[in-house]
Amino acid sequence: MQNKNLRSYIEEARAKSIAIGHFNFSTFDVAKAIIKAAKELDMPVILGLSEGERDFVGVHEAAAYVRAIREHFYAPVFLNADHTYSYERVVEAVEAGFDMVIFDDAGGDLEKNIEEASRCREFVTEYNKAHGTDVLFEAELGYIGQSSKILESLPEGLQMTTPEDAKNFIGRVRPDLIAPAVGNVHGMLKDMPDPELDSARVGEIFAATDISMVLHGASGNTKEDIQACIKNGVVIVHVNTEIRVAYKNALVKNTVSEELSPYKYLAKVEEEVKEVVKEKIKEFTFLV
Repeated sequence: MQNKNLRSYIEEARAKSIAIGHFNFSTFDVAKAIIKAAKELDMPVILGLSEGERDFVGVHEAAAYVRAIREHFYAPVFLNADHTYSYERVVEAVEAGFDMVIFDDAGGDLEKNIEEASRCREFVTEYNKAHGTDVLFEAELGYIGQSSKILESLPEGLQMTTPEDAKNFIGRVRPDLIAPAVGNVHGMLKDMPDPELDSARVGEIFAATDISMVLHGASGNTKEDIQACIKNGVVIVHVNTEIRVAYKNALVKNTVSEELSPYKYLAKVEEEVKEVVKEKIKEFTFLV
C-alpha cells in the first residue's frame, strides 16, 4: 500500500513547479479511465465528485472504490469532495473517507463565506486530530460560475480574487489550499475559446499569501495559460467539462453497432477518455 498522502504529493508538485491533475467522474468507467491514464504516466491523480456527482455515484461507494485502488493496485489515487456548499456535506464527505474537501460559498457574501469556511475548517482540523488523518481543506474565493457544461455566454456575476482579499481570507480561515478566480470559468464556451487566464494575478496572490492554489474550471483554457498559472503557484488543476464531452462523444460513437455487452463498448469509451486525460496530465507536468 502506498504510504505517501496527498499533502506529500502536493508539496512535491510545488517544489517541482508542476501540478496534479484533478478530474471529475460521474460513473466508475470514467474513474477507471482517469486512473489508467495516471498509472501509465506514473503520476498521482485526484478524482473529484461534486455534490450532484456524489449523489449519483454514492459517497461511501466512491470512498471504498478509491481505497481499494490504493490498497490493491498501489496507485497514488486520491478522492476530493469537489464544490461542497454546506457544513453538513463537508462532514459527510470527511467521515466517509475522502482525502480532501472543498467548501464553496464564493458566490455569496464574503463575511458569510469566511464564517462558514472557518466552521468547516475547524471540523476538519478536529477530525484529523481525533482520527490521525490528514484530510485537506480547500476554500474558494471569487466567483467563476457553477456548471460544468457548454455555455452560450459567460455566467453572470463573475468576480475576480484580489491579493488583498485572499490574504484576509486565508488569515482568518486558514485553509490548506485556496481556489482563486483568475479569469477561469466553470464549463466551456460554445464555439469560442474561454477567456485568457490572469497568470500574473496568480503570482500576486501567491506572493501575498504563500499558499498553494487550485485552478478550477480549466476545461477550454489553453495549455500556455494553464502552464503559466502553474509556474506562478497553482499545484492542482481541475478538469470536468472536457471529460464529459469526451465521454459522451465516445459513447455515442461506440454504441451505434449491434453490440449489446456494455463491457465491450465501454472498454472503447474508456480508452478514448483515458487518452484525453493523459494529454491533460502531460500538460500539467510539462511533458508536452
